[in-house]
Amino acid sequence: MEHSKAEILEVLDQYIYNRKDREIMAIILTDRPSSLEEVAEECSVSLSTVRRAMDRCSFIHKYLP
Repeated sequence: MEHSKAEILEVLDQYIYNRKDREIMAIILTDRPSSLEEVAEECSVSLSTVRRAMDRCSFIHKYLP
């Protein structure tokens, strides 16, 4: 099911309090990057940081409309 970018960002703002995690998840969920390495490069973090953020925020899918 497709969600609008505004809906996704609103849910992320509401449920994810860590700014960097929110930024990482916004890129993953709205921009659909081809690899996690792209996300890490765009956010200026390591690949392991991206993976940890994804693990911490895995609950977010149940809140998407």
